[in-house]
Amino acid sequence: MKAIEKVREIWGNRWVKFSVASAVYVLWFVIWTRNLWWLLGVAVIYDIYIGKRMDRLFLDRYRRCKANNRRFRKAAEWVEALLFATVVVVPLKIYFFGMYVIPSSSMEHTLLTGDYIFVSKVRYGPKMPNTPLSFPFVQNTLPFTAHTPSYIDWIESPYKRLKGWDRVRNNDVVVFNFPEGDTVALGMLTVTDEYGRTVSSDVSTTNYYELVRSLGRKRVHEELDVRYRPVDKRENYIKRCIAVAGDTVQIADGEVFVDGEQMTDDLPGVQHLYLVKVDAPIGNRTFERLGINAEEVDYNPQTQRYTMPLTAEGAERIGGLPEVVQITRYINRLPNESIFPHDPVRYPWTEDNFGPLWIPQAGATVPLTTDNLPLYERIIRNYEGNDLRVDEAEGVIYINDSLATSYTFRMNYYFMMGDNRHNSADSRFWGFVPEDHIEGRASFVWLSVTPGKNIFNGIRWNRMFRKIE
Repeated sequence: MKAIEKVREIWGNRWVKFSVASAVYVLWFVIWTRNLWWLLGVAVIYDIYIGKRMDRLFLDRYRRCKANNRRFRKAAEWVEALLFATVVVVPLKIYFFGMYVIPSSSMEHTLLTGDYIFVSKVRYGPKMPNTPLSFPFVQNTLPFTAHTPSYIDWIESPYKRLKGWDRVRNNDVVVFNFPEGDTVALGMLTVTDEYGRTVSSDVSTTNYYELVRSLGRKRVHEELDVRYRPVDKRENYIKRCIAVAGDTVQIADGEVFVDGEQMTDDLPGVQHLYLVKVDAPIGNRTFERLGINAEEVDYNPQTQRYTMPLTAEGAERIGGLPEVVQITRYINRLPNESIFPHDPVRYPWTEDNFGPLWIPQAGATVPLTTDNLPLYERIIRNYEGNDLRVDEAEGVIYINDSLATSYTFRMNYYFMMGDNRHNSADSRFWGFVPEDHIEGRASFVWLSVTPGKNIFNGIRWNRMFRKIE
């Protein structure tokens, strides 16, 4: 008991409290962030524990108002609760972890639509916000608005990442800012549907660069509200890191090779598209029993053929059904402009036959020609901020008004793919992910709710606190 009393006596000393609070503050906000401006906060801590000047000038009067005015006290309690939540949660969200919900099936079966995941930001090192003045707890638009920005972009900070305890590795499941989300087109666009009818379509969720490729830059800029978004305010994506900086990735008939070695399909969640010929329809209860998402299953009654994404185990189980006549894995061999680098003449790639493609590494230099420029053009111009110009007549490249025959990369880049191989918009479609877009590593599922159901009747208990492999 005497020891406990002694500890209480020591901790009751205001100088001890000031010293401990200052030490924690300096370690976190000054040393870890490598920013000496945060030292000014020590003066605030001194006033809280020692000086009490703010108490005399403001806080004592504020406490008296709360004690004597019931309405003011109620309002002040709400304001204090909101301020406390902001002051506590925002630093935790910036420095330590994030919470995200899976909106699509691009990572099935590893992650399901409706999974709520915990993402570690400490693992790779937390990334400091590019837009320090923004509305908390939202990504890029204000609550209850369609397109109103949630941030002020006239104050922007350069890329800075604090030290973490690991680096991005092959096969990590990573959350990152969508690289092609730097520009968005908002609004309604008049289009003609498959029946020749004129309809208005909201294109806010459509990739701006896809719109430009299909409709032309002039029409997109004339009919839609085109905006730029800073890196940290671009949409969050989650994919698996297939290749890291310095690797060479290639996809041949749907099989992934990294540095010439085939990626094993021992990841249980990886799915491929299969064509399933049947002599009788398969019931939805069978799909449910086999863990197959019926919403992704397409059936053609004329040919009696299903198209469905399956894991290796799922394909074996489907193939064993009595009504299945034949099961064949689908391979796309028809190049198109939507595949990176969007130049099917020079690079006739598909999502199943892609590369080889070298992943740029910080400090590495590559020769630059008009032939390989499509691979690195977006890096040079958009991600690393150079002025890029090509003299088509002479076939030469200028970077920042200087003739360029090579380029040295300033950042590391990564190649990301969804585990649902044929239902994932990933690096095969929009290219490299820069290191300044990396948010953190997905750690575990902390809640999972079946789409269309609520938290009372739709919780998938078997997925709770499941580690993400």
